[in-house]
Amino acid sequence: MTRSRTVRRLAAAAAVSLLPLLAACGAGTGTDTDTDTGSESHASNGEKTTDGSSGQLDIPADANADLKKQYLLENAIAACMNKQGFPYTPVAPEDPAASWTTDGADYELTKKYRQKYGFGIYAGIVYPGDAGAPGSAAARQDSDRTPNADYVDTLTPGQKAAYDEALGAFPDPKAGEKNWTGCLGEADKKVYGSASARERGTATTNRNQANAQALNGDPKLVALAQSYASCLRKEGISVTTTQPTGIGEMVKLQAFESTPAGAGGVSAADGSGNAQESLSKEEALPLLTRDIELAMRDLECGKEFRAAYFPKFLKAPTSGGGAG
Repeated sequence: MTRSRTVRRLAAAAAVSLLPLLAACGAGTGTDTDTDTGSESHASNGEKTTDGSSGQLDIPADANADLKKQYLLENAIAACMNKQGFPYTPVAPEDPAASWTTDGADYELTKKYRQKYGFGIYAGIVYPGDAGAPGSAAARQDSDRTPNADYVDTLTPGQKAAYDEALGAFPDPKAGEKNWTGCLGEADKKVYGSASARERGTATTNRNQANAQALNGDPKLVALAQSYASCLRKEGISVTTTQPTGIGEMVKLQAFESTPAGAGGVSAADGSGNAQESLSKEEALPLLTRDIELAMRDLECGKEFRAAYFPKFLKAPTSGGGAG
């Protein structure tokens, strides 16, 4: 099974206590921590305390509790797969906070990003070789290629089936399953304890809802969201929500909803499911120019709002975010 190294930021911000960062399943050269004879030592909870272990990730010193568990999870998967006779390279999870830096959390970085890519709708067509452009051929290739993916590509169908079984899969609710299977399940239990993935999912959903209610009820954020909305209206931009958790991504979502078929550099499908040709670079260029203009107007109108919103949101994320 091959999965993308790049974790979708919304999932990461929304469900950091689940398994959103089981995003790089595949194989590598993991070393079983139970038999490792390297010089590093391990804490009682399995956390590596020094550098030097082959095939194991070093946990950043500044990682919060949720991110630390995601590192431990990848290391545990690697150890389990090694026991099963399969190499596996643990892939460092993305810090959810870092995933928002160019989507509003850092004004200067977001400004630089939007000045070139806008909301990212057409950038992949105009800059196909730019891995930083969303939807570009280079970005898709970069996100799909990991040592694990390269290894899986060398397997025969029979070997891949055995590998997938050893690795495991997401629980199937229709089958009454509550936990991941295979090494994913073993690692999950080792890191997160006896609570099932579904139980943790419910707890995370409840936490996200509580966080959203707190953000939407914050008097300062409510006032800033109203000012943000007033600025957008003056710019001739439609306002469909003034909730703090919704207004930050409102303009971007509207832009995506009005995207013509074939944007993003990938052939789209019409209402009947028939493939449609993607836009050409020449067709996409003026659309990108307008997208940049819209994204910059939105950024400037929401500057004060985002400066107040993100410090609170990153401490208590919701399922969406709403400040991109």
